[in-house]
Amino acid sequence: MSDGYAERLRRLAAQRGCDTMLSGVRPATAREQLAALDAMAGDDLPDFYGEGGAVAELEARVAELLGAEAAALFPSGTMAQQVAVRYGAELTGRPGVGLHPLSHPLLHERDAYTLLAGVRAVRTTTAPRNPTADEVAALDEPVGTLCLELPLRDAGFVLPTWDELVAVVAAARSRGARVHFDGARLWESTVHLGFSTAEIAALADSTYVSLYKSLGGHSGAVLVGDAELVRYARAWRHRYGGTLFQQWPVALAALAGLERELPRLAGYVGHAKVVAEALAGLPGARVHPTPPHTHQFRFWLPYPAAVLDAANVALAEQERAWFVGGWRDSEVPGLALAEVTIAGPALELDADAVTDLAARFLRRLPTN
Repeated sequence: MSDGYAERLRRLAAQRGCDTMLSGVRPATAREQLAALDAMAGDDLPDFYGEGGAVAELEARVAELLGAEAAALFPSGTMAQQVAVRYGAELTGRPGVGLHPLSHPLLHERDAYTLLAGVRAVRTTTAPRNPTADEVAALDEPVGTLCLELPLRDAGFVLPTWDELVAVVAAARSRGARVHFDGARLWESTVHLGFSTAEIAALADSTYVSLYKSLGGHSGAVLVGDAELVRYARAWRHRYGGTLFQQWPVALAALAGLERELPRLAGYVGHAKVVAEALAGLPGARVHPTPPHTHQFRFWLPYPAAVLDAANVALAEQERAWFVGGWRDSEVPGLALAEVTIAGPALELDADAVTDLAARFLRRLPTN
């Protein structure tokens, strides 16, 4: 076992033992996850190679929620989005794909979009937000698909306004491009945008949603669009090795998330504003965006990441309280960044309780 994995297990064990938790959720054991699946399972036969069973039920449910004609389950969003942009390139004859430099395909997929899907990135803007209509209209080459990540995670989980989103979609269409939404976190974006998931997805030709990032599922993604797109997606899913023999555990966990977590996300988004305001008042702290657009936001403190992580684990092990973990050093020496995720446990903490927990955490840090 590597030192890094051993430290990860230590952090997870500390987090599981906490009675108070500001960011994230209590990690579940395999036995606990199996019990949750058993509670969702019926007496029907499982799916076979993506057909029938809980997979069919999940695809129908997501298509309904997103107002789409059809849907296909994928093992990962990375695979789903490669298929979506490949389809756009073949349909339009344009291999260019409009992508933000901070988008998931450019930062986290090892150039899969070009090596496997055969498309080329056309960067839409250098600003830490989704592109504007004017920026899309001014692209110096045509694109087959404009990809918009909602929210843009690596810019701080930021979203456009509804009017901005409508305008940028119109600008893309005026240039003959299809529109694809990277909706890994679309579920919680409805509050800021002020429209339902179906109304948001109706703006795009295709949308992908994650089944685990906010819903708490095991893994997986669903790609939605019209029937022609989904037929194409199923063929390329097979070619990519994504048509697995059975995926009922993934589907059942996702159905549980749609039932349990989806109705609570708006409350998490509302409470994130309370938490962010409290954290922004800490010495040397910074929060972005203010207020948060979703239930996740970025948080900086003027200490090295290793010091902050050590203090957080010590607080968890000794006081059974979890503040914020997953710190990483920023480009500014001595200033570290973390992503805060407000979920069920944080709803128990009002602004005063957040401030008190932060004070307990800060007491464990060295004085500068």
